Amino acid sequence: MPPSIAVFADDKVGLYCTQWLIENHRSDLTDIVTTSRNEIYHIAVRNGINAHIFKDEASYLRVCNDNLEMHDLGLLLWWPKIISPAIISTAKLGFINTHPSLLPFSRGKHYNFWALVEQSPFGVSLHQVEKAVDCGAIVAQQKITYTWEDTGETLYHKAIAAMKELFIETYPSIRELDFTSRVQDLSRGSFHLSSELEAASKIPLDTPMTARHLLNLMRARTFEGHPGCSFCDNGVEYEVRIKITKRN
Repeated sequence: MPPSIAVFADDKVGLYCTQWLIENHRSDLTDIVTTSRNEIYHIAVRNGINAHIFKDEASYLRVCNDNLEMHDLGLLLWWPKIISPAIISTAKLGFINTHPSLLPFSRGKHYNFWALVEQSPFGVSLHQVEKAVDCGAIVAQQKITYTWEDTGETLYHKAIAAMKELFIETYPSIRELDFTSRVQDLSRGSFHLSSELEAASKIPLDTPMTARHLLNLMRARTFEGHPGCSFCDNGVEYEVRIKITKRN
């Protein structure tokens, strides 16, 4: 008998993984939750799967109560919201989350920025969801190497590609509902809030800083279509990005 899986999905990774699940394990999926009437929502409807738009926690819990039966497992596929213990408890084995960092490094927000600034190991992780953010036991990981030529933008795209691969490789063992996990060593790594990004991206012109740290800082905020690092001189604010290429 197939497991009963609830999928919370959003954005590119969520769409890709949801499509893959429908094509390969349609019978596992009982509910698909997304953020709007987007392609994820429509693909669920086309395939006869219960589709929900997440408006708030209370409305989702009412749907769960109406169904009466718990899911075996929940999956957060690039889900942008923190889910509460009440939602986690709607699945017998809880939820597994996709996180674009090599946990316990770069927990929280802006993983691509902090990996370069802190020069920490980088990768993607599948982990069990707990009340604390990105602190649950690790189910699977894939390490990603980076060089001086990488930026916040290239790490973002590398994480997307690696997460798709890791999910597809790991799902066959997840669906057996007997996956193994290992507790994170939270004494290592780091955790960052969204609110930290702008302050960390300001370059103080008259404060000593190593060239290594300055270069890492500038490339971490180099991302087409997004603000770069900034500095202020004589009341005028400037923005700076960087391109580093290896010489032949």
